[in-house]
Amino acid sequence: MRYDAIIVGSGMAGLTAGAYLCKNAHNVLIIEKSEKTGGLVTSFERDGFTFDAGIRAFENSGIIFPMLRQLGITVDFIKNPVSLGIERDFIYLKTKESIKDYLELLLKNFPSQAKQIEKIINEIKKVMNYMDVLYGIDNPLFMDLKHDRDYLTKTLLPWMIKYAKNIRKIEMLNMPIKEYLLNFTQNMQLIDTITQHFFADTPAFFALSYFGLYLDYSYPKGGTQTLASKMTSFIRQNSGKILLKTEISQIDSERKKLFSSDSQEFEYNQLIWAADLKNFYRNLNKNSLKNLISNKKSEKTYNEIMNADASESVLTLYLAVDLPKEVFENVFGAHCFYTPQKTGLSHIASLKNSISNTEDLSGYLSKYLELTTYEISCPVIRDNSLAPQGKTGLIISTLLDYDLAKLAEQKGWYEEFKALCKDRIIDVLDKSILKGLKSKVIFGVISSPLTLEKITSNTRGAITGWAFKNNPIPSETRMQSIKRSIFTPLKDIYQAGQWTFSPSGLPISILTGKLAADKVHKKLHKFQR
Repeated sequence: MRYDAIIVGSGMAGLTAGAYLCKNAHNVLIIEKSEKTGGLVTSFERDGFTFDAGIRAFENSGIIFPMLRQLGITVDFIKNPVSLGIERDFIYLKTKESIKDYLELLLKNFPSQAKQIEKIINEIKKVMNYMDVLYGIDNPLFMDLKHDRDYLTKTLLPWMIKYAKNIRKIEMLNMPIKEYLLNFTQNMQLIDTITQHFFADTPAFFALSYFGLYLDYSYPKGGTQTLASKMTSFIRQNSGKILLKTEISQIDSERKKLFSSDSQEFEYNQLIWAADLKNFYRNLNKNSLKNLISNKKSEKTYNEIMNADASESVLTLYLAVDLPKEVFENVFGAHCFYTPQKTGLSHIASLKNSISNTEDLSGYLSKYLELTTYEISCPVIRDNSLAPQGKTGLIISTLLDYDLAKLAEQKGWYEEFKALCKDRIIDVLDKSILKGLKSKVIFGVISSPLTLEKITSNTRGAITGWAFKNNPIPSETRMQSIKRSIFTPLKDIYQAGQWTFSPSGLPISILTGKLAADKVHKKLHKFQR
């Protein structure tokens, strides 16, 4: 059977593309390697505890809510307040005025850096204003411009003038955040405390904008999987087909055919690749690859992608605790970013380069887990149904280099590696903000970068596409050119998702999914007339 469109990957980019193509009555097949849809927007249940396996909360960014309205999908969202903690001090982000609390938090921990901190806070305020413009309206891609004249004349046109001014200012802040902050302070402990929960070389504008983005966070009732589940139901209700537990192993772009690892064959008119981009190029058959690299421009694209590095991955501890949610609500709330010590990871950076055996790795990990910044999410505080009565599930994550987990596996020490990480994280929290935690643990499960690689097939377990340290980054990086990001060098094949545009995230995945669907719809409509 030949499909109008086949989409490979059922993360939010693939689901968005599928939903819009089904809405336009096209014959659509989504192919997914995993046993369920959602990609990094998913949840799982164990012994009555619901944990979010990927993203912890959603920032709307003028994209998610209007997309759902346009499709007619209802999702119940709960406001997701965020807190920031250093050692034993926490602040709670409620409004833009909370930036004053952040100033006081930094001053308390770095009193000798008062002037430098004030300058950095002023930079954050400036970037927050830029981002208010960038994401300050519902994205026009999800609006009915033909019929909503008020939106067009009173909202979009005035916004476009502000956008043109602000996008230039944003582009001037494209240097790595640590490099940028060195313009204001030479104190690496302060810089680490502000930035070490961001990926290496994160652009300054992106990192500094997060104080404002935290205020935009929402959480879907039932867990993050709710969003993917509602999108999946919409696609099936509109005659779309979703094939799970099916891995594409070969692409014949000339004959417009896909082949799976279990010998199934699929034909398409248009293809959207919404999965790992390196896997796409690896799966091209010999003739497709030969034709691709026969063109210098296409060969350059291919080489940049295949030689590029993926972003860092994440180590996560899923922890069930025999304590009521109020204990955690009183300490840090539903969602926090917590730095146990202000010493900073730069303090141990040189140790990483000398790791050669399990003893070195164990020593480094112990120090790393003492100093790193943790993202801690507590689903039951948002939704009482997500844990048994009187008990709490915690999701505790930190960035972790894929190579560390891989080294542990190669040395035959992977299970010990996971056990060490679990025990060390519990110990760090028990000794700092959660006294007695260790004695109340019901169970704990570690997910490493290798886990994410296995589940998602993302290169090196990446969670936000390409690493910022790539030069060049093998994707579009200019917001005003995002419409170009969906094109591949191959005819009738488009791309969408986190590998398509940088910096990426959930809103970008949805946006590129919609752009790819619009392009495919236009081509199919023209062909079918």
